[in-house]
Amino acid sequence: MKREMLKLEGMHCAACAQSIEKATGKLSGVYKSNVNFATEYLNIDYDEKVLDRDAIIATVGKLGFKASYEEERHTNEDEFLKKKNDEIRLIWKKFIISAIFSIPLLYISMGSMFGMPVPNLISPSSHPLNFAMIQLLLTLPVVISGHDFYVVGLRSLVKGNPNMDSLIAIGTSSAFLYGIYATWMIYSGEDHYVHSLYFESAAVILTLITLGKYFENVSKGKTSEAIKKLVGLTPKTARIIVNGNETEVSVKDVRQEDIVLVRPGERFPVDGEVVEGKTSVDESMLTGESIPVEKSFGDKLYGASINKNGFIKYRATRVGQDTAISQIIKLVEEAQGSKAPIARLADIISGYFVPIVMAIALISGLGWYISGEGIRFSLTIFISVLVIACPCALGLATPTAIMVGTGKGAENGVLIKSGEALESAHKIDTVILDKTGTITQGKPIVTDIVSFGAFSQEEILQLAASAEYGSEHPLAEAIIKEAKEKNLQLKNAVEFDSISGFGIKAKIEDKNILMGNAKLMRNNKVDLNGSDIISQKMAMEGKTPMYIAVDEKMAGVISVADTVKPNSKKAIETLKNMGIRVVMITGDNEGTAKAIAKEVGIEKILSEVLPGDKANEVKKLQKKGSIVAMVGDGINDAPALAQADVGIAIGSGTDVAIESADIVLMRSDLMDVATAIQLSKSTIRNIKQNLFWAFGYNVIGIPVAMGILHLFGGPLMNPMFAGAAMSLSSVSVVSNALRLKNFKPN
Repeated sequence: MKREMLKLEGMHCAACAQSIEKATGKLSGVYKSNVNFATEYLNIDYDEKVLDRDAIIATVGKLGFKASYEEERHTNEDEFLKKKNDEIRLIWKKFIISAIFSIPLLYISMGSMFGMPVPNLISPSSHPLNFAMIQLLLTLPVVISGHDFYVVGLRSLVKGNPNMDSLIAIGTSSAFLYGIYATWMIYSGEDHYVHSLYFESAAVILTLITLGKYFENVSKGKTSEAIKKLVGLTPKTARIIVNGNETEVSVKDVRQEDIVLVRPGERFPVDGEVVEGKTSVDESMLTGESIPVEKSFGDKLYGASINKNGFIKYRATRVGQDTAISQIIKLVEEAQGSKAPIARLADIISGYFVPIVMAIALISGLGWYISGEGIRFSLTIFISVLVIACPCALGLATPTAIMVGTGKGAENGVLIKSGEALESAHKIDTVILDKTGTITQGKPIVTDIVSFGAFSQEEILQLAASAEYGSEHPLAEAIIKEAKEKNLQLKNAVEFDSISGFGIKAKIEDKNILMGNAKLMRNNKVDLNGSDIISQKMAMEGKTPMYIAVDEKMAGVISVADTVKPNSKKAIETLKNMGIRVVMITGDNEGTAKAIAKEVGIEKILSEVLPGDKANEVKKLQKKGSIVAMVGDGINDAPALAQADVGIAIGSGTDVAIESADIVLMRSDLMDVATAIQLSKSTIRNIKQNLFWAFGYNVIGIPVAMGILHLFGGPLMNPMFAGAAMSLSSVSVVSNALRLKNFKPN
């Protein structure tokens, strides 16, 4: 299966998106097709053996739209934004042209009704033909400026996929053509037609809708600011070593294994490993952590992070679309282009909306005409219904909120991979936390050194580290690391012997060293000398104690533990305060699990669970009706992450494409689990508000345009007000979605 993201051009409303989605979805070999009206992208999964990209692009082209593939769309922020800004400027230019002609047109046509002075030469009473002709001449530039509405709308109508432009084209052209007919009748001597001119309605509707389009595009641009910020982080150029000389090249030309130079204050252009120099690096763009990270030979560097204070040479390992920042951008884009299940109702309605509205407009107009109202009245009803009913608000309700929500998540170090995950997260009532690497640091450290007899704590640590030197066991690594941090000189161990299940034997400077559990000590007739009481206390605290004996005499106890992360207890308390049940799952023994659980405030523990059985434990909770989120490291916990309703991978933010997870937490901080759920709740609430207003607007607007109020002696809706209301509906929905930018985790 191949997944493709194609940029779309020419869409004007949700009905356009629906027609593209239906046509591409019917192609042989397509598994899933998803068009996002807000992002203007087609996300399509298909079988490469059956279908190719060119065939998909051709299918979109036949519908009257354009699809294109932009492989390097993120390498240059200016190119990324230029096309959209040009489009917005063109819409604004068209609005200015329309307004220049529409304002005097409105004054001339309506001025006399309100007692405003109109030159006698164009007065409707004394010179009716001049009055009609000046309006026609003022309307023509507005119609020409808005020709796209007619080209796209009528073409879509002919192809059997009517859209919003079709409604506008039919409504305004009806007004314009009837105005021409009325002008001809005035020329023929029927002066009473001076009161049946509709030029101002056509011109003002086109002007207001163009203004609405401008605001809509500006607002939609703001919803993708998270992407723009990420794109803008990557440097445009890089300095590399070519034949021993420093050369500046475009970041697109950097290749793997190139040696890259970065000076203090500059951003790293690509991912790589340090080969020369030391520095501290601001990786907040990846992890959200503001404290700089020290880097030296062999350490990994990530593109777009900032070199704080040292001159660095590093070897490029990931370039172009493979860098961590590019993966993050791709992930956020895919999420913004996806749909939440809540959007399906709006999609279904949008698909049928335009034909139904056209039928309602026609029936309403004819109904009033048959009932005895004149052609002017009936035409007013017909145009008002067509113009006020716009599926744009429905089409924008969900994707704009998802765009802002996923973008806000990325800003907070929470990468949400799909609209479905964003929606599902707000229903979570149970969170399962893996212990190692999630609740705890995942890296054992020495916590206690207790001395017995003649040896000091430093001497015990030195002997233990010397005996364990070379071992790859995590506990041994923790002891050796502690000794190195205290600058202790390690000694050579001879006659080393590892005793499986017990510990080790070694000889250091004629001293016989025993290191391991109580059984090892008893087997070698070492008196524990009360150390077993201390060891039991350590074990109850979730630590792993190791006895050390020198020449068959107890010397001390070292305990090693995987310590709890600083924010784990606070995060678990936050989740519980949100009404969410928290469960800890681990392969560790019950004693260690209970100690960690007690420390962080978890009551429900699943201990001694093998990695393969974690998914079954998730399934058991789901069968009881729980909506489960599994939080793990994304590798060992992959089956459980996939089984959960929402899989949350917690990590450093570099492995952002973990397939098994729905949400990736950039920081190793459990507080972000609560952030993800809170963000989901805020986004879904925002979507529901948008859908309520979008549906409500049409439920109220269409009957009013049909003349319901007039039946009870109320006013008749002017088509110009219908045009203004239609434009306002789309802008209001996008503006409401933008409120999500103020989201802050509690």
